[in-house]
Order: sequence, then structure tokens, then C-alpha cells
Amino acid sequence: MHKPRSVRDADVGGKRVLVRADLNVPLERGRVADDTRIRASLPTLRLLLERDAARVAVCSHLGRPKGHDPAFSMRPVEERLRELLPDDRVEMLENTRFNPGETKNDPGYARELAGHGELYVDDAFGSAHRAHASTEAVAHLLPAYAGLLLERELTELGKLLGDVEHPFVLISGGAKVEDKLGVLQNLGGKADTVLVGGKMAEQIRSDNPLPFPVVLPTDVVAANEFAEDAQTKVTPYDDLPDGWLGLDIGPETRELFGGHIAAARTIFWNGPMGVFEWPPFAAGTKAVAEAVAGSDAYSVVGGADSARALTELGLDDDVSWLSTGGGAALELLEGKELPGVAAIPEA
Repeated sequence: MHKPRSVRDADVGGKRVLVRADLNVPLERGRVADDTRIRASLPTLRLLLERDAARVAVCSHLGRPKGHDPAFSMRPVEERLRELLPDDRVEMLENTRFNPGETKNDPGYARELAGHGELYVDDAFGSAHRAHASTEAVAHLLPAYAGLLLERELTELGKLLGDVEHPFVLISGGAKVEDKLGVLQNLGGKADTVLVGGKMAEQIRSDNPLPFPVVLPTDVVAANEFAEDAQTKVTPYDDLPDGWLGLDIGPETRELFGGHIAAARTIFWNGPMGVFEWPPFAAGTKAVAEAVAGSDAYSVVGGADSARALTELGLDDDVSWLSTGGGAALELLEGKELPGVAAIPEA
């Protein structure tokens, strides 16, 4: 795996530094609703300031705006960043996706961004799988380095690609098997147990695209319609009534999965066990989160839904590594090269 050179080795004293951070955070009523990603960017920014950078220009995308849309302005993010890091040397640039050249990896827009610095630091692991102007093209215009978060993500996720301690338990959930098929195929062969929940379990049960056995739910919390207030009942998976939907793993499956997780020495979890946003169907994801957090294994959790479940339960500090990158983590674990990483010279 490509190991990019680190910001720790950059001479930033008296220089202007352009930092690509991942500040794509949720907003509610014009304010930051969850500042986890902003906090994750702070160690790199503090390092640059402590080493006497003259100026730190921070850029990021926010949402998927169609042109210059004030609803996706970085202003609320800037306000929260200044509360957490009140240093006048830090400047927040406007949403990179306001410029159509961003997603086209346009050299012209990359040159515009490069004008804000004498060095470039990429700390946006969550966007490293995209060849955009702010993540790839600009890295060829300035001396480029990996930020502390990007570096840590590559180290922690990279452990799963090397020799792991066994038993290795891979837990996968969510709606679409195709989104995670690459990871399952790349890691599943070295895993001792692959646990599959969520809608993925239905897809695999009906048409298994995997070359190895998986552990599927034995029972489900079923609903007579796709609604939070639907009529529910626990039923064996194979006896799901016609017209009913399995929206969470059942109590027998929770115990089954929990036993495998408790015996693990290495764990990777990505994806919920059901429609966990709705309380009647949250117990399965909660049980897996608690089992992973309570394990003594080396545990890595990736994906927005799994991270949200851990955070809401107050368990985010009880796993070995909680990845900030959804798609980037999956592509890395598939064995793909990430453009934002490859653009930074080797250490």
C-alpha cells in the first residue's frame, strides 16, 4: 500500500499552508449539528500552528450543491471551527463544490486553490477516493503531505489488509450488497466468520455472489409495511409471511452474532442490521454495537450509519478505530488505490 509522506516531516515555519480537510458535516437551521469531523481535523491544524505556519487556508466540500447555493455555505462550519480553534492564522475557504471545476479535477481550479499556499496537506480521508481538484490535481502543484488523520486512517485500516489476529470476524449490513461486495470478496476469504444483516442478508440469501460461506440471520423483526409505526412481530427468517418485511435481526440472531463477536480477536464492522433510525428496528444494530465495543479485539468500524449508532450509544471511544471515511474506507479495503493518497509522494 502506498505510504505518503507525513505532515510531521514538512517544514512549515513562516509558510502559507493549504489544507484539504473533510468538513462535510450535517447542518440544522444554519448551525453545525455534529462537529465530529471538525474535531477530527484539529490535530493537523494545531500541529501546523505550533510549528509557526504563517497562514493555514482550509478547504472542504459540503453537501452536493448545484452551483453557488448559500444553503451549502461553509460559514456555519467556519464559525464552529473558530470556536474550537480561535487562531486568526486559520482561514476557511468557501465550499469547493461551488466551483464546477472541483468534481472535474480541473487544472485551472487546482491552480486557484494552490494560490492559497506554499505547501499542501491532505487530511480528508473521506474524500481521498475521489480524483477532484482539491484532493488530487492540487497535490501535483505544491509540495504535498498527508495530514495526521489521513495518515492514521491508512495505518489503522491497513492493519486489516495485512496479517491479522484470528479469529477475524467481518460484520456487514445495510441495504445494498453491491456497495460492499468488493470488501467482502477481498477480506471475506481471510475472515474466520462473516456475519451479514440488514437488507444485504436478503440479497445474499436469494442469490449469494460470495465464494465463501456467511452467517445469515435466523430470525427477524418483521413489519407489515415499511413504516416506523407498522405492526411488528418476531419470526423465523425462513417463515417470513408474504407481504411482510424483515427490518431488523431478531433476538436469536443477536445472540448468535454476539457469540461470534465475543470470540473475535479482529473485527471489522460496516453497516447497520436494520432500519435502526426507527426505534422498533434498532435493537439489532444496538446489540452489534455493544458487542463490538465490549470486545477486547482490535476493532475497526466504518460507514456513516455504523459510526452514528456507536456515537448515539456513547460507544465511539470503545472501539480501536472509528473511521471517518465511508466510501474511501471501503475502496481501500477492496484493495483499490485512492487518488488523493496516490498523488502525495512516498514517505
